[in-house]
Amino acid sequence: MTAPLLVVFGRSGQVGSELARAALPAGARLSSIARAEADLAGPAADIAAALARHAADASPVVVVNAAGYTAVDRAESEADACHAANCQGAAAIAQACAARGFPLIHLSTDYVFDGRKEGAYREDDPVGPQSVYGRSKLAGEEAVRQAAPAHVIVRTAWVYSPFGTNFVKTMLRLGRERPALGIVDDQYGCPTAAKDIAEAVVSIAAQLGAGNADGYGTFHYCGRGACTWFEFAREIFAHVARLGHPLPHLRPITTAEYPTAARRPANSVLDCSKIRDVYNIDTRPWQPAVAACIDELLGPKGGS
Repeated sequence: MTAPLLVVFGRSGQVGSELARAALPAGARLSSIARAEADLAGPAADIAAALARHAADASPVVVVNAAGYTAVDRAESEADACHAANCQGAAAIAQACAARGFPLIHLSTDYVFDGRKEGAYREDDPVGPQSVYGRSKLAGEEAVRQAAPAHVIVRTAWVYSPFGTNFVKTMLRLGRERPALGIVDDQYGCPTAAKDIAEAVVSIAAQLGAGNADGYGTFHYCGRGACTWFEFAREIFAHVARLGHPLPHLRPITTAEYPTAARRPANSVLDCSKIRDVYNIDTRPWQPAVAACIDELLGPKGGS
C-alpha cells in the first residue's frame, strides 16, 4: 500500500516542529496546518475545510492532532479558551476525520491522572485530573473516542525540545540569570523528548496507513525512567557542566514551597508496555535524550 500523507494540526508546537524534520518512510509525506489556517478554538467548519484542502486527492491519509492549549497555569484563569482548544477543537478534528474515513492520532497528557497511585499508570487506570488543563485534555480524549472510532490517543508527559517553552529551556535560561534555583523534588514523572514523540507518531501513522486497524485505542508513550523535577534539573545542569558552562546551585524544595496556579499530580509516571506490545515502539532512556536536546541548544563547548 502507498505510504501515507500525514496531515498535522499544530505546526508550530514542540511535536509539530519535530514532525516537520522527522525522517519519514519512503513515499510518505507530511502537510502541516498552521493555527492561522485552522484555530482549534475557532469554527469547526474551518477545521474541516483545512483538512479537506491538505488531504485533497491523497490516499492513504493519517491525521495527527499535535495542537492544543498547553499553558497549564494560565489555563486556571482562561478555562474557556483552554476547553475550546483542547476539547471542542479536538472534537472538530475527530468529526472531520470520521466524515472522511481518516484515522486520527491524538496527543494527550499524563495530567489526566490524579497522581495518587503508587507505581506507573496504565491506560485503563482511573482518571482524575486536578487542573483545568488536565480536565480539558480528558474531555478532548472523550470527544475523540465518541466521534472517531479509528483513533489512537497517545498520552505523553513532561515534553521538552529545542522549540517553544519547556522545562529544559527554562532551566537553561534561569541558570544564566540566577546563582541558585529551588526545584520541586516531590513530583515524579517521565521527561519526554518531542523528537521521540514525533518518531513514535510517524511509526504509528505508517502502520495505520498500511491498513493496520488492530491498534486503535489509548496508549502511553514517554521517556524511559522516572525522576522528580529536581532530578531532571540536576541532569540538565550536569550536561551543561560537561559543555563548559557555569552552573547555579540547585536546592530541592517541596510542592508546598513552590505554589502554582494549577495543581499537578505528585506521580504521573506512565507505563508504556502497551505501545511496545501493539506497535513495537520502544522508549528511549530520558537522560541521553535530554543531553541530545541540550547539545542542540548550546552547541559544543564554548558555543552560545
